[in-house]
Amino acid sequence: MNDRPRRSPTLNRRAVLNGQVSAESGVRRHKPDYWLLVFAALLMTIGLVVIYSISPALAASQDISQSYFITKELINVGLGVAVFAAAALLPTWWWRKIAGPLAAAALIASAVVMITPTDEIYQAHRWIRAGGLSFQVAELVKFALLIGLAVFLTKQWRSGRLADSNATLKPLLILVAVVGLLVAKLQSDLGSAAVVVAMIIMMAYAAGIPLKKVLLIGGCILALGALAISTSGYRRDRLAAFIHPESNCQGSGYQACQALISVGSGGVFGMGLGYGVQAYGYLPEASNDSIFAIIAEKFGFVGTLAIIVIYTAFIARLRRLIEHTANQFNRLVLVGVLAWISTQMIINIGAMIGLLPLKGITLPFISQGGTSLIFLTAALGLVFQISRYTSYSVTEPKTSISQQKSYGPFDGRRIGRPHNAAVVAGRRA
Repeated sequence: MNDRPRRSPTLNRRAVLNGQVSAESGVRRHKPDYWLLVFAALLMTIGLVVIYSISPALAASQDISQSYFITKELINVGLGVAVFAAAALLPTWWWRKIAGPLAAAALIASAVVMITPTDEIYQAHRWIRAGGLSFQVAELVKFALLIGLAVFLTKQWRSGRLADSNATLKPLLILVAVVGLLVAKLQSDLGSAAVVVAMIIMMAYAAGIPLKKVLLIGGCILALGALAISTSGYRRDRLAAFIHPESNCQGSGYQACQALISVGSGGVFGMGLGYGVQAYGYLPEASNDSIFAIIAEKFGFVGTLAIIVIYTAFIARLRRLIEHTANQFNRLVLVGVLAWISTQMIINIGAMIGLLPLKGITLPFISQGGTSLIFLTAALGLVFQISRYTSYSVTEPKTSISQQKSYGPFDGRRIGRPHNAAVVAGRRA
């Protein structure tokens, strides 16, 4: 089956070719949602300011140039902007076309990372390193899964096989097992595995898979998570440090204790950009995994609350786009990006304030990390492209009786309440 979307004969061919009308949904192109860019730009700017303020402390603790960290992050942001611009120009059918190559690239990278040498400090096989550059494979896995799973679920939706265990549920369970093996086990990255799993569950639920089967997937995931923790000594130590961080602040609970100290020392308004000591080698990963604790130290409760408000507004814009998106593939991509960003944000912030175990995962758009920022901005570019083709009417025709029976009252759209053009017109009248 050709992955390229079929064009309706009623559409004007020239308008489709010029990008004025979506070939997939027939919705005329309009202005994109610029608020997404505003919120993402605010988060990246905050990250740059914080990294610039702690660069001298980081440099002093590692005996390198004071400009090293801010220069590196400026390059990362520049690359992210370029990737966003490219992704925002590409039509969604192109992304569907490369879903297979993306999945193959993720599998190859996952194999290559296992034979590459590890860092002296970070012994886990998470990065492909070449010279002074590094590439985190889990970020490619997230992006490949975002596109590939949206393509798969859309095909099952259109063929009426969402409720078919052999056709849909079994492949999803295999996918969960593969992710658990590649990311959680081989790459020792339980945090990224949790993000990927959240994407799978939310996209499956939004597509219209029966709730019992979604819960079955969740149960299998919990079992795999428990197995991953019980068979790993350092994960058991992290869990113990989460439950009682004060019991071993000089050992397994060191980062958790230092993060809480950093958050607590900020008070209500923070100590200010030029103050604070946690970045001087006390708090590990101050510029990436632990940057929220640094923000709390410098800007206090008010600053951290502002960060959470920006994330909440960003997620609300994504949810609004889901409600107004007429194409099933586009809708599932939006749900996947929402799950990606929200889960990663919750895990990072929760770990820094002691509500969740430490997972070694970045804060989206803020933490220093080139691979994470590049794939997040690529996803943002895809979302920006989709936002050009929203509509009040979001009904996509069902293709079979069996498909209609598989939905129930949710009608295949379970994230947000879809708008109906007639209802909206009636309310306005």
